[in-house]
Amino acid sequence: MSMWGGRFEQATAGEFRAFNDSLKFDYVLAPFDIAASKAWVDALAREAMINAEEQATLQAGLDTLLARVEANPKAPLSSSEEDIHSWVETELQEIVGKVARKLHTGRSRNDLVATDLRLWALTQTHVIGEHLLAAMDSLLAFAEQYEHAVMPGYTHLQRAQPVLVSHWALAYVEMLERDLERLTQARERTAQAPLGCGALAGSGVAVDRHQIAQDLGLNGACRNSLDAVSDRDFVIELLSVASLSMVHLSRLSEDLVFYCSGEAGFFLLGDAISSGSSLMPQKKNPDVFELIRGKTGRVAGHLQAMLMTVKGLPLAYNKDMQEDKEGFFDGLAQWQQCLSIIAYALPHLRVDTQAAQAAAELGYSNATDLADYLVGKGVPFRDAHELSGKLVLAALRKGVPLEGLSLNDMREVHDAIAEDVYAALALDAGMSRRAALGGTAPAKVHSALRRARQRAQAHAAALTHVRQAKLTDVPKIADLIRYWAGKGEHLPRQEQDIMQAIHQFAVAEIDGEVVGCGALYVYGTGLAEIRSLGLQPGLQGKGMGAELVNFLLDQARNLGIARVIALTRAPAFFAKLGFAVADKSRWPEKVMKDCEFCPRKHACDETGLEIRL
Repeated sequence: MSMWGGRFEQATAGEFRAFNDSLKFDYVLAPFDIAASKAWVDALAREAMINAEEQATLQAGLDTLLARVEANPKAPLSSSEEDIHSWVETELQEIVGKVARKLHTGRSRNDLVATDLRLWALTQTHVIGEHLLAAMDSLLAFAEQYEHAVMPGYTHLQRAQPVLVSHWALAYVEMLERDLERLTQARERTAQAPLGCGALAGSGVAVDRHQIAQDLGLNGACRNSLDAVSDRDFVIELLSVASLSMVHLSRLSEDLVFYCSGEAGFFLLGDAISSGSSLMPQKKNPDVFELIRGKTGRVAGHLQAMLMTVKGLPLAYNKDMQEDKEGFFDGLAQWQQCLSIIAYALPHLRVDTQAAQAAAELGYSNATDLADYLVGKGVPFRDAHELSGKLVLAALRKGVPLEGLSLNDMREVHDAIAEDVYAALALDAGMSRRAALGGTAPAKVHSALRRARQRAQAHAAALTHVRQAKLTDVPKIADLIRYWAGKGEHLPRQEQDIMQAIHQFAVAEIDGEVVGCGALYVYGTGLAEIRSLGLQPGLQGKGMGAELVNFLLDQARNLGIARVIALTRAPAFFAKLGFAVADKSRWPEKVMKDCEFCPRKHACDETGLEIRL
């Protein structure tokens, strides 16, 4: 069915159709076009552009069409329609008859495609967020497995100073975490609804665009109709995030290719992620990581293509913008695939701890430690640097490491050097001195690893089921607290009290239904407590409780709170999240506010735990 045939006396040429039509790739937007159409039907009904019977008929027809697409996502490809929008209208007319011809009242393919693409992007980026978290989790597990292993750190691809393998892995966790934060911010800007902006100047029907956005689960309505239908900065931004994240994956891959090579040899590839040579039987190739490096250029190329497509376009919509999809679809697909394979591959890597440590001990990587030692003896750093360099030269001439020089050899350079220099040159001593924030000292890395794990859990909570509570959640929160108070797990709370403290609460959802809650109560001294934590019966053990706690801990960090407590009969649950058993009698704020009036005051069976953030 042509959506614009009335103006034309002859059919368009087949050659033009082959060049112009987009159904062959935009068919993937079918579920989102149907979702936008359902929201539009309700908008038309609110403005009395269709009656209740027509509304029900159209909605039922769209539901039927959605079920067909869900059963066979490629169903539109059997059609000769121009694009996914005309396919939806044609199929809907087959299902419900001529009333389908009212669907397009007041809207344009311009605002419709912009809406569809945003809805598609939000769905895809949610999945990509989960893959980012999986890649971070894989790196964290690798860091935890090899927390104390030592390897050489490099500058200019030359051995520089020894670092912990866990410190190296955490560097990439930091990069991916920033990628996740950028993705989350980009999603917020993407979640705006163009629907109702018409072709360029706004809809001829006075629809409630804020309600349409709410019906679509979006944050709000685009503010300017020209901008809404003609810009694709959300595509560019998401491709930019994808490109930068791919660069991070490429750098990780380059490190792994080198560390697994015969030239380095302190990482070992598992057979499951290796390939061989058709000619050389001894080869074991890191193809998976080389492919990630290659695909990085592909994703970055899509970003450049999109920038060049948009850069010279006048307002408003132009057909050039049809080029926004194929590169976007492929770019996000490649990013997701590379994240997925990284998460799969890292558990198949092994560190040869002896070879890695031996490599860290080569190349006079303790020369900086020698300079630091001299500084400790009162030598100015620039002088210490020069003296350390002279001793490296002396060691090179003798073919020994720095610690292989005799004390007399060292004292010839500076008489402040004493027997304790050999302890200072030891590998462990040098790393332990790197104890400033962000350094590779084992104690600092251990703390950094624990905090990174907590942040990853908090990100998972924010990405999946947990959000800040709203006033509309109060009845369900009250029901949950009432249930667990009846079991003796919580103190009862009135709905009015919950409403006044709603800013303290977070909720967990499944399919839009609140199934869990928890609150962060801040005492006047700056201490905070996690309380009123509860899930719908039957949902325990699925990770939602941990997501709620980590969401609340993340809020505490944002507020600058240093210590969070919990009083519970499930101490093992909190211990897994980093809490330690504490003496609750040392919490005067809690004791004075709640414990003093508790009926179980003298027979308390709850354990006090706390965590320092």
